[in-house]
Amino acid sequence: MKSFKSAIGFSVYLLIVWGFYRFLFQLPEVVEETFVKPVVWLLPVFYLLAKEREGLDSIGITFKNLFPAIYYALGLGMFFVIEALIINYVKYSGEFNLGANIGSLPLLPALGLSFVTAISEELAFRGYVFTRVWKFLKNEVSANLLTSVFWAMIHVPITVFVWKLDLQAAVIYLFLTAIFGIGSSFVYARTKNIVSPILLHVLWQWPIILFR
Repeated sequence: MKSFKSAIGFSVYLLIVWGFYRFLFQLPEVVEETFVKPVVWLLPVFYLLAKEREGLDSIGITFKNLFPAIYYALGLGMFFVIEALIINYVKYSGEFNLGANIGSLPLLPALGLSFVTAISEELAFRGYVFTRVWKFLKNEVSANLLTSVFWAMIHVPITVFVWKLDLQAAVIYLFLTAIFGIGSSFVYARTKNIVSPILLHVLWQWPIILFR
């Protein structure tokens, strides 16, 4: 019960603090993802772990099931790639615009930044929140859906304050974000290894930016 309350409290903390950050500040993406996000997202996770006297394996940092984790991520990741490419094709009236909103970073630094982002976000949501909610509810589907709702909500500020998407685009993006959250929790539940949702996150993030 205590860890469940901590997980919900941590989710609410992220919604408030990260929401205000998105509203008040817009630093370079490299600074946000490599410094600000790890401080805001990961430091509380490690504090809570110490408070709960839990090890790193309780948030999926382990070598167990490493290869199944990779296989699950690659398998489901292909679905997200195809999904995003279809949306990109439809949005740009029957043409692929593969350069849409990728940003100014070269390929390899951009890919590295995607991994940095995925590590922070997946350790927080799948490693910490989902695991604790699942343990309390004792129902994987319910825990997955609840965690994925919080996951989608945490992305509302960036759609409004940073990307300034119109209502239709924001709803579609948040729906896709929730679908990813469900898939990410699903693969994590199968492997208990954080590598799986991290890889899936990168596979999802790269094509989904084509939608924007």
